[in-house]
Amino acid sequence: MTVNQTSVSLDDAQRVIAAGRAKAAEIESPSNIAVVDAGGNLVAHVRMDGAWIASIDISIDKAFTARALDISTADLAADAGPGGQFYGIHTSNGGRIMIFAGGVPLRRDGRVVGAVGVSGGTGEQDKAVAEAAVAAM
Repeated sequence: MTVNQTSVSLDDAQRVIAAGRAKAAEIESPSNIAVVDAGGNLVAHVRMDGAWIASIDISIDKAFTARALDISTADLAADAGPGGQFYGIHTSNGGRIMIFAGGVPLRRDGRVVGAVGVSGGTGEQDKAVAEAAVAAM
């Protein structure tokens, strides 16, 4: 049941996380998966067995970044290197801005209603898990 159309609900978050967990298990990449609401606040998080402890905060911050800027962290990374228009952005917001793959906005009817963040594997693995999670939205 979706409670609020302008933000991710707990049911949405749990469905997104379940899809992400399934993909992470399929590709053998134990992951931390976080979902934030439209305000960038944590709704739900899971740390799969064997996932890195350091990736807990990273997954949450990837989700925050994707929502705060309404862009995937992989796309942000393309412009965040030396000479890029967003070079140095990773130092903003108290260091919470993540500039590597795994954070993706969640949309409903074209509007951003939250975001998912995944951390624990390579950038490509994190991106694949996040994309599978988003597909469940």
